[in-house]
Amino acid sequence: MMVTAIARALGVAGLGALLLAGPVTAQDKYPAKAITVVVTQAPGGANDTIARIWGQKLSENIKQPVIIDNRAGAGGNIGTVYAAKAPKDGYTLLLTLSSAHVTNPFLYKNPGFDPIKDFEPIAPVATAGYLLVAGADFPANNVKELIELAKKKPGDISYGSAGNGTLNHLLGEMLKKQANIDITHVPYKGAAAAVNDVMGGRIPISFQSVPSAISHVKSGKLKVLAVANEKRIPSMPDVPTIGETVPGFGATPWYGLFAPAGTPKDIIVFMQRENEKVLADKGVQEKLAVQGTEPYNLTTEQFTAMVKAELPRWQKIVKESGATVD
Repeated sequence: MMVTAIARALGVAGLGALLLAGPVTAQDKYPAKAITVVVTQAPGGANDTIARIWGQKLSENIKQPVIIDNRAGAGGNIGTVYAAKAPKDGYTLLLTLSSAHVTNPFLYKNPGFDPIKDFEPIAPVATAGYLLVAGADFPANNVKELIELAKKKPGDISYGSAGNGTLNHLLGEMLKKQANIDITHVPYKGAAAAVNDVMGGRIPISFQSVPSAISHVKSGKLKVLAVANEKRIPSMPDVPTIGETVPGFGATPWYGLFAPAGTPKDIIVFMQRENEKVLADKGVQEKLAVQGTEPYNLTTEQFTAMVKAELPRWQKIVKESGATVD
């Protein structure tokens, strides 16, 4: 009798769908369906590549599809805002790069999101290697020689970046400030254009990610003056950091996993543990190494503290650089 009443209310087709679907309630164990991971870069970028390596292994482990949703634009703001407004059920997450999350709030007058109020940090996934590179014929071979050259010719040495407010722009401003030198910023529309002009001798130096520069370094078209990270990177263990010459210099770009604010705590804990499993996989580690990156495993509490600590640091760097993006 009860089934007959339901059939009359929903129609026979509706009843069939209900019975086939089974109960969809809070009792379903997470994750009970596909997880969408929003990426703030276009396909092919480092953020996208890392997300796909990570997502493939996560999918294997949790036995659910992991969908990479590329939402590029506005320096990462478009994807970040989209993720912030997603349902708080753990089925839409954000895997973004540090510059989009802790720098954009100070570069843009209205980025559209608050990095603290709008998100629950889960864990970092990887760190990226960044290099200070020069053309093959540039007279300086290391940071010490670069500083000496810059002090002899204030303003004559220029450095290229992927555009105003990008990480490779801000790294240049950090070097200017901390080494007390005068070098001139030349913004390009993308990192590739900047690195091409370094190789062509039109500008002498640039900060570049390892994936952007490594093939040109191997071919001899670029030379590495130093690593911009806080520590030496595994793929180039013999190359010193800038901080070894300029004490206090160093930035380690990271890619991190976030959920919309208000996502249940048990989902955050689950995803942090799954991230730990993914990063422990040797195959994942090898694939990340090819990209010039390495796993970066922290607890949720450590990652949250790191994000909060980096915000005022980058706020100061952006303010001192004078960089703004409308």
